[in-house]
Amino acid sequence: MPKHSNDRDPLDELLRPPQGETEEDRVIRLAQEAEARRRSQAIDESIKAERMEQKKKSVVRLLLLGQSESGKSTTLRHFQRLYTPSAFRAERILWRSVIQLNVVRSVRTILDAVSTVRPPPSPPGDTQSPAEESDDDAPSVPYDIDLLKMRLSPLHHVEALLIAKLIPPSQDDTWAPMTPSSAGGTLVSPLRYPAYYHRPDYRWHHSPEVFVRPGATSWKGVLAKSFPCATSGRPNSIDDASSTGVTRDEAQQVLHACCGDIISLWNNHFVRQLLTTRKIRLEEAPGFFLNDLQRVTALNYIPSDDDVLRARLKTVGVSEYRCQMEASAGREHGTEWRIVDVGGSRSQRATWVPFFDDVDAIIFLAPISAFDQVLSEDRTVNRLEDSVLLWKAICSNKLLANVDLVLFLNKCDILEAKLNAGIRLAKYVRSYGDRANDLETACKYFRSKFSAIHREYSPLPRKFYGFCTSVTDTKTTAGILASVRDMVVRRHLKQSRLL
Repeated sequence: MPKHSNDRDPLDELLRPPQGETEEDRVIRLAQEAEARRRSQAIDESIKAERMEQKKKSVVRLLLLGQSESGKSTTLRHFQRLYTPSAFRAERILWRSVIQLNVVRSVRTILDAVSTVRPPPSPPGDTQSPAEESDDDAPSVPYDIDLLKMRLSPLHHVEALLIAKLIPPSQDDTWAPMTPSSAGGTLVSPLRYPAYYHRPDYRWHHSPEVFVRPGATSWKGVLAKSFPCATSGRPNSIDDASSTGVTRDEAQQVLHACCGDIISLWNNHFVRQLLTTRKIRLEEAPGFFLNDLQRVTALNYIPSDDDVLRARLKTVGVSEYRCQMEASAGREHGTEWRIVDVGGSRSQRATWVPFFDDVDAIIFLAPISAFDQVLSEDRTVNRLEDSVLLWKAICSNKLLANVDLVLFLNKCDILEAKLNAGIRLAKYVRSYGDRANDLETACKYFRSKFSAIHREYSPLPRKFYGFCTSVTDTKTTAGILASVRDMVVRRHLKQSRLL
């Protein structure tokens, strides 16, 4: 039966040798086809080998949860320091800008408080009209503090400089602190108009906390470009940083010049008394370096491991850190860890649920030192109460019924300082009753309360893992994280039927 035209193979004509092909052309064509087949087979084999390798590779997924400023980012840095030490050390120089900003923001907090106090009275000899005289007994700013404010005015420029280094231009409008001017009530952005900082009528005003977003244009990537190092784009060690001359910059030079004035401001009796009256406890806040000023403002300063762990840089959004444990870090060498750090503010908690799928373990951080504090987003909600409600929600979530939950009762060092200072826990937590007002008793109480919630609200029975931690305590936290790592890896291997 003859073939119809529509029964032809459309590729048949393409695969036929060209008409009038010579023997020499035929040899070349066959050689090219053989090379193409060889390349295709090599690609197929490479894809197959990669898939087999992915099946063999052990991937551990860990999720960090907790309210804002609970210590999630610090815990992530601990993992980096312990299990990818080379990468952690390479990035230490990048944290210097963050620490510089922490120092400037601490000074801003002090001067914000000072700005609300009456200005100093006119010096002797100055004429003052009767209408300007005041008979009230309200305290006024001492002359030496007013002088320090003027001497520290270069820090306005330093703050704008550091923020511009950390925040990509596409993000500056989303966070930039806007300062009311004295004339007309217009708003002035210090990033777009840095010269405004040096106007004589400028005053310190409270501004929102600076935050960064994770992603391709992260602050680390932006800062790394400013270091003239070879292939990596960043110093590989402290020696590299020193040899390239990157240990000095404008912000560091200004902080070095202002070091004495900042120390005088911080140690001033009037300032300490004012901060105590306003219940401003800078020592308890993350990113506090005012007791280390001479060291961190030195011209050749390179952050230490502890400095990086103590530094504060608020992150907004979800940050995933992927790493393979280095050979020196433990027997799980080659295990890929995917650690997800999610934002803890109320507006960001809706983004948590998509990450509950296929997670091996969750570390939940509850800052128990915040028993006498309120949420920055809602001044009517106690921070400890908020952590308890979050813990209930996580424990009762059915998506997490088979996931191990690890509880970090965090910031025990700050809790101990508060209790030793005479702050009564029972005043804020009535169920605490007449128990002893010390760290050991308080930790035991909190651990039992959170354990009871875990037992009552978990959809399925599961073991309770609870630790009292101070994540800035490197030695203790290292032991705790090692235990958590072993627990997570054992659980992961059992689920994979490899153990």
